[in-house]
Amino acid sequence: MSHPYAIYDVFSERKLAGNPLAVVFEADALTDAAMQAIAGEFNLSETVFVSSAGNGAHAARLRIFTPARELPFAGHPTVGAAVAIAERLHGDRARPLDLVSVLEEKVGPVRCAVRLAAEGASFAEFDLPRKSTRLDATLDRQALADAFGLKSTQIGFENHVPSLWSAGVPFVLVPVHDLAAAAAVDFDPMLWERCAPFADGRLAAAYIYCRGGVNHVARFHARMFAPEMGIVEDPATGSAVAALSGAIGFFDGPVDGHHPFLIEQGVEMGRPSFLHLHLDVAGGQIATARIGGQAVRIARGTLDL
Repeated sequence: MSHPYAIYDVFSERKLAGNPLAVVFEADALTDAAMQAIAGEFNLSETVFVSSAGNGAHAARLRIFTPARELPFAGHPTVGAAVAIAERLHGDRARPLDLVSVLEEKVGPVRCAVRLAAEGASFAEFDLPRKSTRLDATLDRQALADAFGLKSTQIGFENHVPSLWSAGVPFVLVPVHDLAAAAAVDFDPMLWERCAPFADGRLAAAYIYCRGGVNHVARFHARMFAPEMGIVEDPATGSAVAALSGAIGFFDGPVDGHHPFLIEQGVEMGRPSFLHLHLDVAGGQIATARIGGQAVRIARGTLDL
């Protein structure tokens, strides 16, 4: 049986940057084991499988796999799949085209808006299917510092302290002092296993962040490590930015109104990525949140299974 696929670089407007994603189409007949094996074959941080939606009004159903396991939700597969599905349906275009669709993920239905470019990278943005919530966790600052190869004084900035958040996938959000501290991280997965909490029955992933960016327009700079998912380091992590939205709301207390944030990631890997986060705050609480970014196709082919 043959399955068409495409490779996209997500959260980047240029090829060979951002976070690569495999998108496998016509996946209705694939078993869970087959999808996991294919994700291992691609060996990218995530592979997304596109099949028929359960609801006829929705565009497609997505299954998202890392090399090690399935995820209920992830940002770069959502952005990349939304663009890939739209480009596959609408083919060549003489001018940009705006579309809205709903994708079914294990976390629930995800509403996406896509702007298809006439050429080059297209853009997709999705509403967070679940608000970020803080989870109970006891986090030892020195143990975290040891796991990152940092001094304990480099952990935290302003009133930001390490905390556990989830908007579908749990992350330990670890603020670090500045860009120099972020660049100096030497992550030790063995030490991480000793200090990281379990959430949803699994070891939580690590997401470090600081204010500012190598790109001067970035509001935050980030890195993500997820040994439990089979990911040594990820160049762009939308589900972590979804979790970060809760920390921004809690620690920064943005005033009512609209707040855009540009978050850079993957710089240290040589794959710079830019994730757009938009928060709408009402009554001192985050009312809605959206994440978006660009995606550009770099390859396509057929799986012969």
